[in-house]
This record gives sequence, structure tokens and C-alpha cells, in this order.
Amino acid sequence: MELMKKIWDLAQKDIKKIVLPEGEEERNLEAAGKIKKEGLAEIVLVGNPQRIKEKCNNLRINIDGIEVVDPETSEKTASYAEAFYELRKNKGMTIEKADMIVKDPLYFGTMMVKLGDADGMVSGAIHTTGDLLRPGLQIVKTAPGVSVVSSFFIMMVPDCNYGDEGLLVFSDCAVNPNPTAEQLASIAIATAETTKRLCKIEPKVAMLSFSTMGSADHDLVEKVRKATEIAKELRPDLNIDGEMQLDAAIVRKVADQKAPNSKVAGNANVLIFPDLQAGNIGYKLVQRFAKAEAIGPICQGFAKPINDLSRGCSADDIVNVVALTAVQAQSSK
Repeated sequence: MELMKKIWDLAQKDIKKIVLPEGEEERNLEAAGKIKKEGLAEIVLVGNPQRIKEKCNNLRINIDGIEVVDPETSEKTASYAEAFYELRKNKGMTIEKADMIVKDPLYFGTMMVKLGDADGMVSGAIHTTGDLLRPGLQIVKTAPGVSVVSSFFIMMVPDCNYGDEGLLVFSDCAVNPNPTAEQLASIAIATAETTKRLCKIEPKVAMLSFSTMGSADHDLVEKVRKATEIAKELRPDLNIDGEMQLDAAIVRKVADQKAPNSKVAGNANVLIFPDLQAGNIGYKLVQRFAKAEAIGPICQGFAKPINDLSRGCSADDIVNVVALTAVQAQSSK
């Protein structure tokens, strides 16, 4: 929890406005109350004010002072519809369709971020990752020079010597089902930069596979090999190596046998999974069996901070992702 304390401290020093489009959902309401109390961010809840008030009364949650915006009645809805129409008119959008679409809380929240009425957005407690990505890619789009949006989890494993004293970053575990070699290289570079910026540690990036340094040949292995080469060529200043098996990446004795010449093997604190199946399964195994705290998924690559949640998240998970989103917003000025 030392990392999250640092994140909280950073969030509290420069308050950002974060929109929660799932404003009528109980965990979001509980999280909003905690965020307000801790001074981590200025929260905007999207939803029907009466329903939100009734739920808060029933749950005994105090959200006094927190802004609530209803897309059905907001004075901003018309201008958001016009702006959305301008963004999508070449794709066949009409002003009538735009007016209907921006009343969807996720689209409304994304428009808030796009137009500077909020600094970031967090969603996903009751929506899928696809529901979040769709408006994000249509409205906020990717940051300059970034070819793919991806995600990462900060994994904090108790009583663990692997990674950086039990802290590891896993990517991509939520967005790209089967990235190409080029996309995988981009994900590795983005995750290394994110690790430096948010976790304040020097990234040692392992490109994971079922092969270590040529021990097996297969198309799946070749993709990881190629991705490693691309990433190294693009960013020779970063510690990125592969392909390697998980044990070679994090266990010193195994690394000495399988990859003795690698500066990353045995010391990796950033694990890049070859596809979404491996990444999603991997983080959940560590979370459940090792009782790790899994913070995320946090998105990277958007022009402005938009972050996802697991639908199994707790209110505390939402608090932490909001704090991380606020810190991302501080560095995206």
C-alpha cells in the first residue's frame, strides 16, 4: 500500500475533476463519498439526481457537495451533441442521432473530458471494457504518436520478493485480444513509460512467452520475438528483453540457467503478456491465489485519462483508480 499512499498524496496536492458516469451504481456512490472525504478529486456523478439521492439515503452515504449531472436535463447536452456531430459527421452522424447518443452516460462523461469540463473519467463497474473504449476512441482518441490504446494492472503481492519488492506491472490484460508484433512493441514501450511515471521505479520489461531465448519455435513465439526486436530498436534506452517464460523473467536462479546474458531476466518488474487471454488469466491467478491487490485496469494511450474497472471491483478499487486517473491528468497537461 506504500505505492497507493504516494498516489493519494500526489492526487491531493493538485485536485482534478473526475467524472463517474455510472453515478447511480452503489459502489460508485460509496467511492464518491470516500473520495470527497479524503480530498482525492473533485467528483462529478452522472445520473438522475432523485434516484441518486434516494440510494444515498438508503445506503447512508454522504455525497454533500458532489456535483450530479443528468444528461436528460443538463444545459450542456445540446452543445455536447453539436460537438459530437462535428467529430462524427464524416462517419454518417446526424445531429438528431448525436443528441440521442450523448445522453448515454458514458458518451456524456467522455464529452465532458473531451471539452475540458472534467479532467478524466472512470467507468466499468457495470459496463464492459468495450462500452468504455468505444466512446473513448471516437471522442478523445489516442495521444499523439500512440498507435494503440492498451491497459495495465499494478499488482501488489504481499510477502513477495519478485518484481520490485512485490510490485509488478502487468500488461495488456483488458483491451487488445490478439495484438500484432508492432502493437505488442508499442504496449511494452507505453507500459515502461507508465511504470516510470506512476510507480516511480525503473522498468525492467519482460516479453512473456512459452519459450525463453529461442528454446521453442512457433508462430506465437515468433510474434513475441519480433515485438521485442521492434521495441528495442524504437527505444534502446529502455530495459526490454525477451522472449522469456515467466519463471525466467522473475526467478533469479531460473534466469541464470535460461537467460544468463539478459539484464531483465530474473529481475523483471513489468510483464508484457502475448495476448489478452494470457494477460487476463494471469492477473486473476495472482490476484486470487497470491491475494495480491490488483489496481486497474488502467488505460494508457488515450489523449486524456479514461480508465476502466473490473465489474467485480469494490468501492475501494474505484477510489484507487480515481486517484490514479487524477495523477494521470496531472501529467497530461
